[in-house]
Amino acid sequence: MADAFSSSSETVIQRVVDVTAKTNTPPDELDDLYQIKETCGFIRERQFQRVALQFPDELLVDSIAVAREIERNVNAKTFILGDTSYGSCCVDEVAAEHVGADCIVHYGGSCLSPCRRLPVMYVFERRPVDLEKCAASFRELYPDTQSHVILLYDVNYVHAISDLQTLLSAEYPNLVVSELVVEGEQCYSHGWIRTLKDDARLSEPDNNQVICQFGRQFSLKRGLAVTEYSMFYVGQEGAALRNFMMTWNHCSFCLFDPITLVGRTESVKINRALMKRYYAIERAKDASVVGILVGTLGVADYLTVIEQLKETIHRAGKKSYMFAMGKLNVPKLANFLEIDIFVLIACPENSLLDSSEFYRPVITPFEMEVACNKKREWSQEYVTDFRQLLPGGQSHVPLADQQEDSDEPDVSLITGALRSHNLLISEPAESTYSSSVVLRNQEMTVATTNSAASFLAERSWRGLEQKLGETPVVKAGKGRKGIAIAYEEEGTSS
Repeated sequence: MADAFSSSSETVIQRVVDVTAKTNTPPDELDDLYQIKETCGFIRERQFQRVALQFPDELLVDSIAVAREIERNVNAKTFILGDTSYGSCCVDEVAAEHVGADCIVHYGGSCLSPCRRLPVMYVFERRPVDLEKCAASFRELYPDTQSHVILLYDVNYVHAISDLQTLLSAEYPNLVVSELVVEGEQCYSHGWIRTLKDDARLSEPDNNQVICQFGRQFSLKRGLAVTEYSMFYVGQEGAALRNFMMTWNHCSFCLFDPITLVGRTESVKINRALMKRYYAIERAKDASVVGILVGTLGVADYLTVIEQLKETIHRAGKKSYMFAMGKLNVPKLANFLEIDIFVLIACPENSLLDSSEFYRPVITPFEMEVACNKKREWSQEYVTDFRQLLPGGQSHVPLADQQEDSDEPDVSLITGALRSHNLLISEPAESTYSSSVVLRNQEMTVATTNSAASFLAERSWRGLEQKLGETPVVKAGKGRKGIAIAYEEEGTSS
């Protein structure tokens, strides 16, 4: 049998690959699975005329049937949103605005990040759960019935959590069940999410403490901190669980997978993961040129955190450039070798990107602040929600005053070289060399820096030349058809 490497290029390009796809849901199950009746009530009650239906890739197979059923029951025009520019867990408000939508219906898993432009209705998948086996796994993992445990879950299993609580609450009096909450009066879900007003602040009753993060809210008993609880998660391994484990890294985690029906203690060494992130912070301290990656256009306050990051990076004496390139991959970022490190602005579930395959590290806004803000010190606290870093947020730390900020050099733990934490570097007016001598501080010490502009000037290829006014205007003609290796008009070579 010939292998892929011995095949001709034409055979490889035209080869058909078998892909296992999700089958269409039977018509009699569509209404229950996609909550069509409740969705039509949401549209009819608010008199929406143009409705955007956002589906993740795995549910697109049912999108046309769902759209037709909604249009059959309400007087509204639907638009199907697929292949979102960023993570499918975020509401794609920008794409919805492009079609002039009045609201969005978001299907499937969600990070529940707040959005404020358009009214949103969440429709989860309602994945099945074997409650008896889930409860049995819980009892096996927590034999002590007095254990303090917080029950977390993927949003697609929220429909079964009330019944699971009924099975366990009598036996486990210290069990705390989280509930789904979302900020903004324009967010809606049929009975599963409680809405918090934008200006509301969670009250703390006299006998407990209320925790509200990542679209989850739970109440702790008086005198107990969240670090004194264990976490039991219903769902699969993925971004949501990783986000919880990094944030509450002092808590032990157990997981029940409703697909494999297996419950286990999570074996991920969270301290090792934190040390990897600390190494990335050291790389950020050594970096001279930073790329700010816009990984969301829907999460509230993303523009504010961009401005805060730019100021933080500038105050640390580094150059910053902003990139908006949709979903990230290795080839995209490899085009910008002049960038020393990238910082990704995204929702909490998409922020912890594994950048081991990338040519440059990709870090979070929190890690960039640890590297650049002298007032923020590295500790066991880890922040994945960039909104907490803004003024008024729980983890906000103001920048040091420039007049009071001393420029004491420290030693890089990676290169062993001396570095200054607060280099206020000024770019030369004309950059013709790859390096230049610039003023470092008032003590007249100097530093050699490489600018991104000079790096670009030395490239052998710099992109397409505009040649403004030199290209003649011609009438557009009919293009070729087919694939590049065999256009239709060229015929077949013998």
